[in-house]
Amino acid sequence: MKPEDLKLIVKEKYGKIAKQNNEQTSSCCGTSSCCSGVDYSTFSESYENQIGYNPDADLNLGCGIPTEYAHIKTGDTVVDLGSGAGNDCFVARALIGETGKVIGVDLTEAMINKARANNEKLGFNNVEFRLGDIENMPVSANQADVVISNCVLNLVPDKAKAFREIFRVLKPGGHLSVSDVVLRGTLHEKIQQAAEMYAGCVSGAIDINLYLSAMKDSGLVNIKVQKDKLIAIPDDTLLHYLNKTELKKFKESGSGIFSITVYAEKP
Repeated sequence: MKPEDLKLIVKEKYGKIAKQNNEQTSSCCGTSSCCSGVDYSTFSESYENQIGYNPDADLNLGCGIPTEYAHIKTGDTVVDLGSGAGNDCFVARALIGETGKVIGVDLTEAMINKARANNEKLGFNNVEFRLGDIENMPVSANQADVVISNCVLNLVPDKAKAFREIFRVLKPGGHLSVSDVVLRGTLHEKIQQAAEMYAGCVSGAIDINLYLSAMKDSGLVNIKVQKDKLIAIPDDTLLHYLNKTELKKFKESGSGIFSITVYAEKP
């Protein structure tokens, strides 16, 4: 599939989610009407204990809590990639205070509108949301102290270009903390199909070594995996796609799907 087609699918899918009620949505895609009964809550983590958490902005679309690991300080400028309804932006706002700035970037106009509406209710004058592509961000060079992202970069067709853009917008000495979905080892096509039906967000995921290499090739340094969690797919789900011999071989292979949170710096 061409990159433009993938982006159109993402925009359509997340546009639908943005128009649905919060209680109906779940991680990575949303309701069963959007995604044929897939259970997307596998990845999401609870934000309820996070300072600045706003339930109206939480569509359960993440696979981690990058702000917990991002070392955000008072006065920082934070850029959130794939900002959705604003969940991570508002948590970041609580950390940067009145003197910092948060910029959310999202590809989907309906999400931007939802985030702006949430921000208007909260009355923050140092949080803004910009419609744009992560591969070509509407953000000036050397502007961000911190870049965060939550379960979004796996959806970007050209990850190398995305990390080059992150490098561009970071200030020298700035850093990123991103949560994302990656693979370890080679997944059989049947297993990828099973995983996509069970937990979504897998089709765009790449091997963790390729992911970290793309970060390194962009110029980022001091790359560290801060959190690493296996996404376990139940045997009874896998057995819809694999026979018992194939399942045994997969379990012994060490391959799998993981949600990770990664830190890196711009020199």
